[in-house]
Amino acid sequence: MLLGVIADDLTGATDVALMLAREGMHVVQTVGVPLPDVRFPDADAIVISMKSRTNPTAEAVEWSLTACDALLRASARQILFKYCSTFDSTDAGNIGPVTEALMKRLGVSYTIACPAFPANGRSVYQGHLFIGSTLLSDSPMKDHPLTPMRDSNLVRVLQRQTKIPVGLVPFQTVAQGGSAIKDAFAALAASGPAIGVADAITNDDLRALGAAFDGHTLLTGGSGIALGLPENFRKAGLLAEKSANRPFVAPSGRTAILAGSCSAATRGQVADAIAKGIEVFAIDPVALADGRLTSDTLLNWAIPRLGSKPVLIYSTAEPEAVRAIQERFGRDEAGAMVEQLLADTARGLARAGVTRLVVAGGETSGAVVSALGVTMLEIGPEIDPGVPWTLAADGTTMALALKSGNFGTPDFFTKSLEMLG
Repeated sequence: MLLGVIADDLTGATDVALMLAREGMHVVQTVGVPLPDVRFPDADAIVISMKSRTNPTAEAVEWSLTACDALLRASARQILFKYCSTFDSTDAGNIGPVTEALMKRLGVSYTIACPAFPANGRSVYQGHLFIGSTLLSDSPMKDHPLTPMRDSNLVRVLQRQTKIPVGLVPFQTVAQGGSAIKDAFAALAASGPAIGVADAITNDDLRALGAAFDGHTLLTGGSGIALGLPENFRKAGLLAEKSANRPFVAPSGRTAILAGSCSAATRGQVADAIAKGIEVFAIDPVALADGRLTSDTLLNWAIPRLGSKPVLIYSTAEPEAVRAIQERFGRDEAGAMVEQLLADTARGLARAGVTRLVVAGGETSGAVVSALGVTMLEIGPEIDPGVPWTLAADGTTMALALKSGNFGTPDFFTKSLEMLG
């Protein structure tokens, strides 16, 4: 193994796995915190996907260190801690505490923090994260139900989460290339451990950052930071030249869509599906909490409708409605109720012959994959930047498109299914 990746949610893991596969690495994605006696399959890169983005900080740190130790036992030469390109976190963590713990475990004096992903409109300039031309704090992420992002200055955001000093490696330095980048990080760490938020606007910037971290044990960032890493291994003679992608064959069967994200992107995708005549069921959280809505309700509605067109079950709502539900039932409790409902529904749909499933939302995707018992994923073709089709690689007959809530074009739901024919 050359590269070991610790991803804080499932869709983020498929995102970075796709990035590495496109750059010529043989990638295997595993699901869940690895057991002490885990034996990873042969691969250039192993991506461990966990559900640690919004769980308690101590648990996120423990799980991440367990994953790190498993990857080191498998002789990983480099570790990447992957988080969302919108830096989803709260002032308590979990990005800062996990980064701090990994730095200590790996004995590194500095590391990088860079969530930039230009292909999806995420760029970092003067330490500020932009979504397209909009500051993160002015984007729909300010209304995220679990991790509202209301400060665009990543140096400030990260410094509130960690005792390690956080500095900036600005665009002017990144533009000078690998040598200047290395010197800048060394200067940050001259008086002790440090984390450098690095500017990146283009893929060339990400490749330069990757080259500067050739041989360094730890990086952190979005999937974009992985862009330049395979070439380092290739230049060292450790990785073969890029080869053609293996054919991806999805199982035949019925199709369904489950949407648990309330992001602006997913709301647009639900609206597009409705406009195209897909039959939908909107989850009423009050009925769910009162026990009047169960997975049996959803399955009794969905199964007779499964046919040439998919069905769509969604809990997607506008920010004001989400806040009202959270105030009534509690933030974490409201999210957990919907996740469990969709996970139970996914299990029932699989029993009813659904073998092609599109899932929107990182937390929802993690719950669904866990309910289906999927432990390993083969990365397939790209649907939209950062979102591939995947195939359960552990004997489970299921093709899964696992989408971060913020990703994808408005026609993502229908386009993804049309790709498979």
